[in-house]
Amino acid sequence: MSELILIRHGQATPFEKDTDQLSELGQRQARAVGAFLAESQPTHIIHGPLVRQRRSAEIASAEVAAEGAGQGRGWPAPALDPRLAEFDGDGLMNTLAPKLAQQDPQFAELIAAFQAKRHTPQRNAAFQRMLEALADAWQAGTVSDSQVESWAAFRSRVRGALGDLLRLPSGSRVLAFTSGGVIGLIVAASLDAPDAAALKLNWRVKNGSLTRLTFGAGRISLDTFNEEAHLPAELQSWR
Repeated sequence: MSELILIRHGQATPFEKDTDQLSELGQRQARAVGAFLAESQPTHIIHGPLVRQRRSAEIASAEVAAEGAGQGRGWPAPALDPRLAEFDGDGLMNTLAPKLAQQDPQFAELIAAFQAKRHTPQRNAAFQRMLEALADAWQAGTVSDSQVESWAAFRSRVRGALGDLLRLPSGSRVLAFTSGGVIGLIVAASLDAPDAAALKLNWRVKNGSLTRLTFGAGRISLDTFNEEAHLPAELQSWR
């Protein structure tokens, strides 16, 4: 049998001009992942193309190299798999949200509520309510645009990446640095759950958390979801 450990990237910068960077907290989370998994002896380290995914893998790998200096301990070089990219969150917000607001007054109210609380402690809660409604509409095909990857295309590429992983030799141990949507989709697939479950799982995945699956002979089974014991309270975050 083989093991796949899905690692959500460290905290990014969703409310900044450049949303695809690791925050200082995100860097600390990535180092904690590396320290915790230092002796896991992976055969493969992979990451998606986003900066937050790649940097999480690089920082965790550097932490392992630093701890194992002089002991001959280290991880394989991280490798890129573009299919592990998150769904197009910026596209949803910048392109699909205005479209949905025009056709759905209730969603327009959610946008207004978020804008009103953008600079208050209630910002995250208001943003989450708006994002969940938007993602549900995107998944259902209620709102779409040729410039934004569809749910079907997102699901297809993630399942393609998973299919290739399932064909790895027995005894493989893969650490995959990716994002909540990818993790939710893979977990839902392992449980034969409907598409709607993938998004619900996605909303629960914490930054720097671990989700472990066992695979072999074309099958995959969920062992743990959203582990965070390696992250002290001050290093835990959803966004």
